[in-house]
Amino acid sequence: MVSEIRLFAEDTYLEKAQSYQAVLSSRGVDVKLDVIDKLNARFLRLNPDLGLCVDQDGLWLSANGMKMQPDWKAETARLKRASLKSEMIARACNLAEKPKLIDATAGLGHDSLLMAHLGGHVTLIERHPILFTLLEDSKQQAASDPFLAKVMQRIDLVFSDSAEYLQQQIEQKTLVDVVYLDPMFPQRDQNQQAIKKQAQVKKQMQLLHLLLPEDGEMDLGDYLLVLAQQISKRVVVKRPRHAVFLNAQQPDHQWQGDACRFDAYFPKMLIE
Repeated sequence: MVSEIRLFAEDTYLEKAQSYQAVLSSRGVDVKLDVIDKLNARFLRLNPDLGLCVDQDGLWLSANGMKMQPDWKAETARLKRASLKSEMIARACNLAEKPKLIDATAGLGHDSLLMAHLGGHVTLIERHPILFTLLEDSKQQAASDPFLAKVMQRIDLVFSDSAEYLQQQIEQKTLVDVVYLDPMFPQRDQNQQAIKKQAQVKKQMQLLHLLLPEDGEMDLGDYLLVLAQQISKRVVVKRPRHAVFLNAQQPDHQWQGDACRFDAYFPKMLIE
């Protein structure tokens, strides 16, 4: 896991950058703050290593000439088009019932944002201090947006390892309606052939993969399914359409889309 990183900011945003530096330091990240003349495309190209940037739009992740942030405000157009009938994730997670839901693989939080917009009360779990801080910053900015403010009231962020958090809920005998899992690096398909990647991975995912490298520290989420089934009435796993089942476990129900599917598990011991 990244334990140190450079933080770039123009002098205008120095105070804001120092605030981010303090927050990240409190979460175990050694942050070197660099005040620069101009944070522009040329500067980013000349500084290709993974770093953070601060500007009028808040905190960004940067590398290879690109910038990325969760940017929940940019999802507004998608949210306005969404409905309980049109979104497969809404049916999979039974959002019409306004469930209490845990997203144990937060990522950029876009699925959780959609689920909260459609009525869910979502707790996002993220263990990486930099990604958690990016999510926290996006939530704070979204809370000032008239359209998103009420949605933010249905989203809680928790800085924790997902396995530890779920284990804690088991020990406390907590029961939630849904646990949602979307492992970032899916397993190979049924024929053991690597799942084909798009010719050009989206900018957001390119930078997220640099922050959360596939080799070494990322997991496939198999054990999260086992833990989730002990505290949830329904576990929903988002998978590429042809990926193998999580933990090699046949789901109780599926919703199939063109590119992905949602596998649902209904723990028997919680139903009986």
